[in-house]
Amino acid sequence: MSYKPTGYSTVSPYLLVADAEAALGFMETVFGAERLRVEPRKDGPGIAHAEARIDDTVVMMGEMPDATSAHVHVYRADVDDCFTRAIGAGGKVVQPAAEQPDGDYRGGVADPTGTVWWISSQQG
Repeated sequence: MSYKPTGYSTVSPYLLVADAEAALGFMETVFGAERLRVEPRKDGPGIAHAEARIDDTVVMMGEMPDATSAHVHVYRADVDDCFTRAIGAGGKVVQPAAEQPDGDYRGGVADPTGTVWWISSQQG
């Protein structure tokens, strides 16, 4: 028996967001995320825990009304296309996508919950 679920990496980001449904919708639209698990709160409306896969990584999250923003770095082959989808999904540009001093082509978009997604492609 494995110590972790099949297909899960050893480390998964865990986001605390004010609206998990909005975060999941953004991840689906922008990154093609696949919902794995969504557990509703037992003590009222909302989501207690959710998981979604983006390529080879599972992102976990829970709802917290006073959550502060988190930052997630995602490598994609299609940075400009992701940016377009992110803005269309209600994202706000934090930093336009551009060639960065470290050689990556990268920029940041805040989703409707305040999570900043740094979308990047290695250029070198």
